[in-house]
Amino acid sequence: MPELPEVEVVRAGLQAHVAGRVIARVDVLHPRAIRRHALGPEDFTGRLAGARIEAARRRGKYLWLELSDKEALLAHLGMSGQMLVQPEGEPDEKHLRVRVRFTDGGPELRFVDQRTFGGFALSDLVDADGELLPSTIAHIGRDPMDPQFDPKQAVRALRSRRTEVKRALLDQTLVSGVGNIYADEALWRAKLHWSRLTEKLTNAQGTLLLESAADVMAEALKAGGTSFDALYVNVNGQSGYFERSLNVYGQADRPCPRCGTPIRREPFMNRSSYFCPRCQPRPRRK
Repeated sequence: MPELPEVEVVRAGLQAHVAGRVIARVDVLHPRAIRRHALGPEDFTGRLAGARIEAARRRGKYLWLELSDKEALLAHLGMSGQMLVQPEGEPDEKHLRVRVRFTDGGPELRFVDQRTFGGFALSDLVDADGELLPSTIAHIGRDPMDPQFDPKQAVRALRSRRTEVKRALLDQTLVSGVGNIYADEALWRAKLHWSRLTEKLTNAQGTLLLESAADVMAEALKAGGTSFDALYVNVNGQSGYFERSLNVYGQADRPCPRCGTPIRREPFMNRSSYFCPRCQPRPRRK
């Protein structure tokens, strides 16, 4: 699923192409695309008609369009969701699920989703930690690239959990934006094994880990994000290329860029963890 860099690339594209425009009409072409909107398609399309998009916003890997009536159009990209800006009259994509047309007659916004895990929902905006957030994600913490992110507080929160460090790093209420890819990359940079217990982290290790997460996501953002296939693209349909710079994620049996030891893959929460057994030795358990 897209993580912070990929979502930020999409957010920036939406800000450039749809912010300030007024919605004329919304066409829901597949009901699963708005299954999270409990009031159904007629309520969804009716409330969006005439709304002005004030801005494209993000917290962590959560993306929404802020509307003029203090509502938010929360977008879930899922495994294959794409937000594309296309000229009117451009042939429909095979997996087009939602179309947004604007009163200015300019390019339309299309939501394309091959696997139909993503979708939209309308949500009220509420004050959370001094910012307006969709009520359904008001519990999500700040991310390491947020100017108001408090690393000391985040380290305390990580160390207070009784779990493995990677599980804590993926907890979006503690630190948002980090998913499986950038967790593995940050842990490799900080020389920490994914199964180290959070209560065993020192302040210095916790700080280095969060700095590493911020650094790797900033580098990925410059490269347009990480794309392993054609499913993740920006609003112009272009893929990112940070996968060329990954040090451990997806690199099983290849040499560690730091020491040359073959990278190892282990099962983790129905996914995988990639690490260097020499640079990131497994912690001893009593």
